[in-house]
Amino acid sequence: MPRERGEKVVATNRRARHDYNIEKSYEAGMVLTGTEVKSLRQGRANLSDGYAFIKGNEVFLDSVHIPEYSQGHWTNHSAKRIRKLLLHREEIAKLQHAVSAGGYTLVPLKLYFSDGRAKVEIALAKGKREFDKRQTLRERQDTREAERAMRMRNRTGE
Repeated sequence: MPRERGEKVVATNRRARHDYNIEKSYEAGMVLTGTEVKSLRQGRANLSDGYAFIKGNEVFLDSVHIPEYSQGHWTNHSAKRIRKLLLHREEIAKLQHAVSAGGYTLVPLKLYFSDGRAKVEIALAKGKREFDKRQTLRERQDTREAERAMRMRNRTGE
């Protein structure tokens, strides 16, 4: 049986880019049980409430909802359990230093399969204030209106 190739996105956290300024992102492997992998392969996961934390020299992912596998039985996993992330020691040290300095948090951005292995993209992020969110929305709306005006001008041929 040939191995999977490429990247298949299972879930994204679109709200994170709205609520946080993303400084740097990291790709991490996940320690999962068999029924969690099968549930992810069905394309079922929710990252909206998730966050990562560092305990000791290990990184864990909490509050990510992976629903129970429909054909599972007594070996099924709990939906919101804490899952261990796999990162290099140097990356964990950098993240630990940034988080302990204050103001930063670890937020999951994307859950996906890369060449058949479950991965999560976590980001070192700083929370936005309310006026920053409004400013971002205003800038996005202004660029959209400018593009719309340019399209209309090009269509009429003026």
